[in-house]
Amino acid sequence: MTRKTSVIRPWLSTAMLLAASTAQAQDVPEQAHRLFVGDHANGVVHALDADTGAMLGDFALDMTPALTAVGSTVFAVQGASGKVALIDSGITLEDHGDHADLKITDPALLNLTLTGTTPAHVVEGSGQIALFDDGTGAVQLFTEAALRAEPFAPVTLEPGAAHHGLAAPMGDYLVVSVPGETADAPRVGVKVIDQSGAQLGDVMPCPGVHGQAQSARVFAFGCKDGVVLATPAANGGAPVLQHLPTAELGEGNVSTLKGGTALQFFLGNYGPDAVVLIEPGSDAPFRKIALPTRRVDFALDPVIARNGYILTEDGQLHLLDILSGTITQSVTVTEPYSMDGHWRDPRPRLAVAGGHIALTDPLKGVVRLISTETFAEVRQIPVAGVPYTIVAVGGSGAAH
Repeated sequence: MTRKTSVIRPWLSTAMLLAASTAQAQDVPEQAHRLFVGDHANGVVHALDADTGAMLGDFALDMTPALTAVGSTVFAVQGASGKVALIDSGITLEDHGDHADLKITDPALLNLTLTGTTPAHVVEGSGQIALFDDGTGAVQLFTEAALRAEPFAPVTLEPGAAHHGLAAPMGDYLVVSVPGETADAPRVGVKVIDQSGAQLGDVMPCPGVHGQAQSARVFAFGCKDGVVLATPAANGGAPVLQHLPTAELGEGNVSTLKGGTALQFFLGNYGPDAVVLIEPGSDAPFRKIALPTRRVDFALDPVIARNGYILTEDGQLHLLDILSGTITQSVTVTEPYSMDGHWRDPRPRLAVAGGHIALTDPLKGVVRLISTETFAEVRQIPVAGVPYTIVAVGGSGAAH
C-alpha cells in the first residue's frame, strides 16, 4: 500500500510508515479468534467464538476476574481471593519463521492455579511472564510453557515491600516498581533488577507509577509527572531508564498504556477526556488528542497498525489514525455510560479480534462486534449476566 509522505508528521518516523504498509500486506490463509468475557457480578468467564458468535463454554471462578491474555493462555486474576485461574484458549500459533501453524482445540481450565496474598499485575516480556503480588511485593517469574509442565516451579523474587506494583521482564532483567514508605503510599519510581533480585543502578523517579506497555523491545511506564521508558542496552546489559516529562501537556497524567505492534509507539490516557500518543526517540515524543467527552476505554489494532479505537461516555466509538494523530471516524455503538460513580461500575470494555472490535455492553447483556473496515455493527452475542472485562486471543496461520 503506497502512502504519500505528506501524511507523515515530524513525530512519526519513516520506518513506522513502512512497517504499517508491510503489516497490512500480509496474507491471511486461515484464522481463528476467541473472546473471553468476565462477568461483573459473578465469578465466571465466558468463552466465545468471535468469528461465529458461538458460545464455547463457561468457567466458574471465586470472583469477578481481571483478565490478561498471554500467548494462548488467559490469566483470570482474582486478587482478593489470592488466586489466578488459567484458561487454555484452545488457539495455539506455533512460529516457523516464514509462517505459523494454527492449532485449534476446545478452551479449557488448566489444573494449575497460581496463588499468592494479593496477586495482581501479569506482564509478559522477552518470553517470560511476571506475576506481581501486591500483598507481599514478591514476583513470580516463569514461561508460558512452564504452566503446562510438571511440576510448576517459578522463580520467586522479593525486590521490595508490599505495594500495588508491577514487574516487567526485559531479557535477563526486570524493571520493577519501588514502593513508598507504606504499602498504601504512592509508588516513588522504578528500578532495574537482575534475576537474582539484585538492584542495578539508581531508582528512576516515577511518582505514582501505574500502567505499563511494551512496543518493540521498549517498555513504557506511566507516572504522575510523565512517562519512563526502559530501553534494552546495546551491549546486552541492563535496560536504560529515561524519564520524559509531560508538563507541557497540561493537567493530567498517564496511568494506562497500550503498545503498538508493527509500529513503535504507545497510546496512553491523559486526564478524563484525552489520550496521548508517545513515540520513543522523537524530538517531540508526545501528541495529545482531545476527546469530545470523557473516555471509557481504548484499544489498539494489532493487525491494522495505524488504527486505535476509543469509546467515550456518550456511547460513541472513535477511530484514531495513529499516523496523523487525528480522529477520522465516529459512530454511536451503545447508550451513554456516564463516568460518574465508582470506577468499578459496569461499563463497556474493548478488545480487537481479527477484523472486529469486540465491545462488552453490560446494560444490554451482549458483546457487540464492530467491523474494523466499515465501523458498522455486524453481530451481537448475547451473554448471560453482566458482561464486563474482555480479552481476545487468536490470529492467522497454516492449518495442518
